[in-house]
Amino acid sequence: MLSIAVCDDEMIECCKLSMKIRGILEEMKVSCSLRQFQSGKELLDAKERFDMIFLDILMGGLDGMKTARGLREKESGSLLVFVSSSRNYVLEAYDVEAFHYLLKPVETEKLKQLLFRALCRFRQHPREFLMVRKEWEKKKLFLDDIFYFEIRGRVIEAHGAEGVCSYYGQIGLLEQSLEGKGFFRCHKSYLINLRHVDGYNRQEAILDNGERIVIAKRRYEEFRREILRFMRKEGGLL
Repeated sequence: MLSIAVCDDEMIECCKLSMKIRGILEEMKVSCSLRQFQSGKELLDAKERFDMIFLDILMGGLDGMKTARGLREKESGSLLVFVSSSRNYVLEAYDVEAFHYLLKPVETEKLKQLLFRALCRFRQHPREFLMVRKEWEKKKLFLDDIFYFEIRGRVIEAHGAEGVCSYYGQIGLLEQSLEGKGFFRCHKSYLINLRHVDGYNRQEAILDNGERIVIAKRRYEEFRREILRFMRKEGGLL
């Protein structure tokens, strides 16, 4: 399912674009969840992570460019699409790695082409996820959104961008299923996502959300080797 946000401080414009997007995706037989926002602050405060964000530039309060910079500071990997009645911000859009720039009024055919290109990109680089059973439902957890897993008795807590999701499981089996996917068991109670490690010392790993996760003394050397290996794989400069 494609997760989309549309942000425009003019409610009518926001609704019109949302309806167009939903209609085109229905024609393509692509399911989507779509949320509307009337301000940049409201969008930045949202806990969800979106695959695509359609962002008006000329808004009161936080304009589209400032909102986009805020999203990038949160390390949002969303495809950003700017929507504006002016061409004056095209060069600035490149600074925040925008996927596309649409002029208002948005032409249906251009929107179709844009959504088709976006779908092709998602199919080439699909986001890995984990399906877990929570109470009577199954829930999809995207691996790149998870900061770390914590075991409490028979309950696993997945700490991620959308908060904490708790479910029954065994952290040993989870560790096996995530082998080679950028996770490391730094302590008997913690399985951390190496892509979210911002720094570390002999006692703890410091995550990019500010949390500090303890590193067991006997696991430190293996952790150090693994984080360096991961950084080289991801193109980090050492």
